[in-house]
Amino acid sequence: MDIKRIVGARTWRLAAGLALVLGVGLPVAAISASAAASLTVAGALAAQDGRSASVTGYVIGQPTATNTVLRSGFTGDTAIAIADLASETATSRMLYVQVTSSYRSTFGLLSNPSLRGRLVTVTGTLTAYFSHGGLKDPTAMSLGGSTPTPTPTRTPTTGPTTSPPGDYDRTYYASAIGKTGTALRSALHNVIRVQTKLTYDQVWEALKATDQDPANSGNVILLYSGRSQSKNTNGGNPNDWNREHVWAKSHGDFGTATGPGTDVHHLRPEDVSVNASRGNKDFDTGGSTVAEAPGNYTDGDSFEPRNAVKGDVARMIMYMAIRYEGGDGWANLEMNQAVNNGSAPYIGKLSVLLQWNRADPPDAFEKRRNQVIYDNWQGNRNPFIDHPEWATAIWGN
Repeated sequence: MDIKRIVGARTWRLAAGLALVLGVGLPVAAISASAAASLTVAGALAAQDGRSASVTGYVIGQPTATNTVLRSGFTGDTAIAIADLASETATSRMLYVQVTSSYRSTFGLLSNPSLRGRLVTVTGTLTAYFSHGGLKDPTAMSLGGSTPTPTPTRTPTTGPTTSPPGDYDRTYYASAIGKTGTALRSALHNVIRVQTKLTYDQVWEALKATDQDPANSGNVILLYSGRSQSKNTNGGNPNDWNREHVWAKSHGDFGTATGPGTDVHHLRPEDVSVNASRGNKDFDTGGSTVAEAPGNYTDGDSFEPRNAVKGDVARMIMYMAIRYEGGDGWANLEMNQAVNNGSAPYIGKLSVLLQWNRADPPDAFEKRRNQVIYDNWQGNRNPFIDHPEWATAIWGN
């Protein structure tokens, strides 16, 4: 008796019956895919490495750009966005799925607007689509699947974020928990490199949200100066605020191109002339007072920020050193013990930055900023804000 043939026939009859009940026609490939174990959307977003995989999620809408998903008024059948929660609103937690011609009649939203909110399972290549975490070249698409275990719901707020880091340890950081040294470094890089990339113009709007003054929604807080200033006074004139690259863009020669040059995790609003005083100097202690920003000091080759943001600066630098490892077309950014690093892809001083991380732990403003970037802009987190102790676990004391 051919057991495999009998089991295969039974699987086909069950799937065909399901198709009749749902009123759709399923390709044979879709049947076998639905029986396979699927990734969650969160898992698929964390594994954008070109592998083939099946992913199950709820249809949210039609993606038309990196940060745009239509939820009605659909214009085409070529793509769907899926998520672990049917109520998801953040595009950073959606997977953009290419719908090729074989599947458009059944899974295109223009032809099937009632598909929105339905659970689907898709199989294809995990790779960026619309410059966003995605799945392309599907080999199978089917309705239904095992309901994914969702990432905890996160609601963007304008006040301090109080969610403990443990909320993400079981999901976002699952692959890193329990590791140290190079293993931790590698795991964190693989997690945080999955992100939505912004243009340099988008950075203006992002900073107005990420660095909003908790006491005045019309203002931003300047990093080094510490003063609250109107969001609308951004520009290049004296006393305007502009975009400070905490990891100086000349240290790795990445400029303002999309990538490290537009990564909001290390971009902050700052007074034009104070930004110029910092220039591309490394971070260290000592020097003369910065005239327009008391509490900050500078000399010929280094800059010391005010005490209230020393830890912020350290953790932004640490994020960049882990996020950009040289494998995605950008320089391998590293911290070292030097100052005056110039155009080399290094920033110092490592020992001082580690000290600042310990002395100035994350406050409510920094935690909220991390959350806003994750929820609304890039879809990735700074792990050293969630776990400051990971700095010591990677770089020592």
